[in-house]
Amino acid sequence: MTTTSRQAESNANAIAGMLLQDMMRGAAVRYENTQVIEGHPGLRPDIIITDSQRSPVVVEAEYMPAYTAEDEAKARLGLRLADGGKRIEAAIALRYPADIADASDLDGAIREARLEYAVFYEDETRFPASGWLEGGVSDLADLIRLVSVSQSEVDAAAAKLQEGIERVAGIMDEMNDSAPGAIADIAQRLGMANVPQTRRMACAILANALVFHERIANIHQSVKRPRHVCGNGVANPQAKTLDAWAEIIGINYWPIFAIAMDILEQIDPHNAARILNTLEYTAGEVNSLGVSNSHDLTGRIFQRLISDRKYLATFYTRPESAALLARIAVSKLDGIDWSDAAAIGKLRVADFACGTGALLSAVYEQFANRHERAGGTAADLHKPMMEDVLYGCDVLPSAIHITGATLSGIQPQEGFNLSRLYIMPYGRQPDDEVKLGSLELLQREQLDLLVNTNNPALRTGSMGEETAAYTFTEFPSDGFDIVIMNPPFTRNVTHEGAYADTFAAAFAAFGNTTADQKSMSDRMSSLKKDSSYHGNAGIASAFAGLGHRKLKPGGVLALVLPLSAAVGASWQKFRQVLMSEYTDLEVFSIAAHNGEDMAFSSDTGMAECLVIGRKVESNETLSDAVRFTSLTERPRGFEQSSEIAKNVVDATNARSVEGGPYDGTPISIGSENIGKMALSKIAKRYSQTLNLVRISDFSLAQTAYALTQSKLWLPARPALNLKIAPLGDIGKMGAYHLDIIGQPRRGPFSKIAPSPTSTYPALWNHDSAKETRIICEPDSQLIVRQGMEDKADIIWATASRTHINLDFRFTSQPMSAAFTERESIGGTAWPNVIFTDSRFDYAFSSWCNSTLGLLSYWWNASRQQDGRGRTTIRSVGSLPILDLRTLTDAQLATAQEIFDEFRELDLQPAYLADADPNRALLDRRVVCDMLGFDESVYEGVRMLAAKWRSEPSVHGGKRRPAGARLVV
Repeated sequence: MTTTSRQAESNANAIAGMLLQDMMRGAAVRYENTQVIEGHPGLRPDIIITDSQRSPVVVEAEYMPAYTAEDEAKARLGLRLADGGKRIEAAIALRYPADIADASDLDGAIREARLEYAVFYEDETRFPASGWLEGGVSDLADLIRLVSVSQSEVDAAAAKLQEGIERVAGIMDEMNDSAPGAIADIAQRLGMANVPQTRRMACAILANALVFHERIANIHQSVKRPRHVCGNGVANPQAKTLDAWAEIIGINYWPIFAIAMDILEQIDPHNAARILNTLEYTAGEVNSLGVSNSHDLTGRIFQRLISDRKYLATFYTRPESAALLARIAVSKLDGIDWSDAAAIGKLRVADFACGTGALLSAVYEQFANRHERAGGTAADLHKPMMEDVLYGCDVLPSAIHITGATLSGIQPQEGFNLSRLYIMPYGRQPDDEVKLGSLELLQREQLDLLVNTNNPALRTGSMGEETAAYTFTEFPSDGFDIVIMNPPFTRNVTHEGAYADTFAAAFAAFGNTTADQKSMSDRMSSLKKDSSYHGNAGIASAFAGLGHRKLKPGGVLALVLPLSAAVGASWQKFRQVLMSEYTDLEVFSIAAHNGEDMAFSSDTGMAECLVIGRKVESNETLSDAVRFTSLTERPRGFEQSSEIAKNVVDATNARSVEGGPYDGTPISIGSENIGKMALSKIAKRYSQTLNLVRISDFSLAQTAYALTQSKLWLPARPALNLKIAPLGDIGKMGAYHLDIIGQPRRGPFSKIAPSPTSTYPALWNHDSAKETRIICEPDSQLIVRQGMEDKADIIWATASRTHINLDFRFTSQPMSAAFTERESIGGTAWPNVIFTDSRFDYAFSSWCNSTLGLLSYWWNASRQQDGRGRTTIRSVGSLPILDLRTLTDAQLATAQEIFDEFRELDLQPAYLADADPNRALLDRRVVCDMLGFDESVYEGVRMLAAKWRSEPSVHGGKRRPAGARLVV
């Protein structure tokens, strides 16, 4: 019997270091070296990774149980390298499996090993906060790339850049008074209104151009440095800077410098000198920090400055969210040889609403990381990525500037020629036609677009015809491998707040007149043919349809969408496309309880979801399930995004919603649970909704699903039979509110204040103070319009005593169904439900307001907004309710007894369903007395109430009253 001598840890470190070097060609990886730490010549870090563009990272490794690895890693923080003096801001403790020490093939053992590691930072934080990350050497390499970004330097650079922008913005504001024509021209060239925000945007573009000018001068000796063309003491800095930028445009970088030149040319020489002198100093400060734009410095600044957000709804995709979406999307590409730069260069990636370029940048980073892990050099990808792979489109010239700067900065030392970044025609054009930006591509594969040329007299970014160059550009259908977007969310049907005076909010940007908006709406009607666009869903649904159309079979669609895309009735057509033409579908959402925390974008203040799927190829079998991932919070950083994505990509299975009330499959980072996954076949089967979103306890979804299958699944209890049917199969809905009181030719009634003797009473709006009991008083009366008596009779025939809640605020309202003593018409909040058997009114009202009824309502409703469930008069027909047709006469009589008992009993807001003694009594009466189940089932329903009220989408972060406890 032969034995293998134990491998020294230094040998393992050498192998790990060599493997890391193979995966990180742009960095220098040293292992077991002395003389590398300033002031500590004898100190021997196990592995140290350095890169001229990044901060150094130290890895201290030991065999398990690795008692001292953490302390040794933390001891390296704050030290400086002997060569260059860079500070160590992050260190990693690495634990090798114990059996590696006895491996005869150490190289093979480490390649295959499941390593454990954790990161430590100078601010004394640890990632993960507790426990250990797990992965292979390639995962460790990915983490090193992320933590080598100096967050302190990025923050400092952002602060310096913003400080300089604010200083010169004051000069622009002065010019707005002294030379308003010039400032108005600058605003026009940016495609924005002349407001302070726009003037700061112009200053930011100039500052950003000077930052890049310095970097380009380091590459091309012929380009004079900023201090030589616009530093203190330089004569006529405006002319010299324009000359230098014209030379740069002759090389490349037109998206950055063409727009900057357009701005600078409009400023008088005196103020141009003041602005350039200040920004040259600012750019020098930023560049001295050595921060690459690959870490979204540009996007971070510009997202605060984008004008016309109220119309374009162009919210900034948070870099962490972009990284998560991109990693999941890229993981779905099949058959790519990531070691082959030429093969990668043949891929095509598009963002037709690119904004700040965060999503394209994130895809680029994923491609580069995979290429490096496969032994390539990331810098080799830059030219093909910029010239061939990445397509970015936007209606804002400033957005193309930002995207160009963000992408160019990933490898600022590498040159390229023409890029695929395009300003899309939008609004009224010189030929009097109207255009809708990228949406023109819904019915076309080519467009005449503003682009650059090497002639500085013909450059993009200008709004004037005399400086515009056009090219016929192709965007072939079925031509892209990845389409990734966070499209505008604006809806034309919105006429509130900032949209109050607009005809069509989605087309109201850039000062478009009402006539322009009407023409653009007509244009949208002609473009939407055979697409998934729906006006109530908003312009995002048109972009989703565009993405589908441009994606090749086998390509990946990756979208940031409002949560309504998962459940809203107006998004049904898009969901049908997903279910029938996409496989490996993923939906991400966030089970948090305030607007910001529910969003993957910055500043939307609304719940969002990520939708990722691969377009099915011919003869390919569709997957039979959708995987839902519900996060406890939005990703806090790149490290967390990476680990979430790794968890999801590596997962081979997940619990299904059809499999029983056992919750989902946890997603953990170290010892911290940060979300859950669950599979759903019902979404594929019925393609109605993707409603496993914003759920923290999937056992609720599993119970709610079981109800739709006439099964009652309660926690830790066997399944029971309970006959359930859609509301629309048992009763019918009353009239739509606009058919009641709409414009005179449509609605036969006018609505006025209530009267106890009204002929036509109505329950119209919510008043939570008056809605504490199942029986509600009508809050309005209807008056028949003259000449519309016959239509009024038709509408009044839909009056009933029973009403359903379309806009249920769980935090303030107690009921999903209400009852009026007299038959009445239901309005926007409380439409009618009409049953052929009047006894059903009592059973329906009791069921809907029990815990099982609340759960079913929540399951069927949109959870877009915090602490609120919304549905529509159309979609509420699918609400699963107790099949009242199967109840016996005795059960229906019991239902009326229950109803009568609750006439005078108040119910607390729904989010307190577990702690409300009257709700508990209602549960007991419905479960035990009407349905005939025993006490244990009632107790299970009460536990269900406790679970339900704990959902962030139910409580919305609202504090519970003191002493609120589960009532059984």
